[in-house]
Amino acid sequence: MHATELALPGLFLFEPKVFGDARGFFYESFNASVFADATGREANFVQDNHSKSTRGVLRGLHYQVTRPQGKLVRVTAGEVFDVAVDIRKSSPTFGQWVGVSLSAENNKQLWIPEGFAHGFLVTSEFAEFQYKVTDYWCPEFERSIRYNDPDIAIEWPSFADDVKLALSAKDVNGSEFKTAQHL
Repeated sequence: MHATELALPGLFLFEPKVFGDARGFFYESFNASVFADATGREANFVQDNHSKSTRGVLRGLHYQVTRPQGKLVRVTAGEVFDVAVDIRKSSPTFGQWVGVSLSAENNKQLWIPEGFAHGFLVTSEFAEFQYKVTDYWCPEFERSIRYNDPDIAIEWPSFADDVKLALSAKDVNGSEFKTAQHL
């Protein structure tokens, strides 16, 4: 497995070695030693999550203000555009974002440490999104920042057809970045 640190310190893209033949394929989707060597921290994942969404579904930008979660995210069917936004007030990259394409085809995984808001847009007909987290989901601490906040200015992919974005009420009513609680 190959790890690359991205433009925002702490974010890592993991690319597994895929072994395939006429029978199918095999790859190691997680290795604690490789993870620790790349990130400088031991993996302590407490929960695995799995969601399925259709084309145009946008989830995020989510984070927890207390008990923040680190997330190791991947797509096992379809494709998404995945985004992490630095919300650490003391960070030199505060308010900056990184976006990557994750798909069942490329098998890439994104490590998003605590201190980042996270969201994704489904760009295929549907996508199954799986992720490991370092702390439990606590709805009372969860927050959402508007996906289209002009202060962040994420360049989300656009659709050539009549696909309309589908968001939850929580995400439609997300906070503006400048008034949101930051870590």
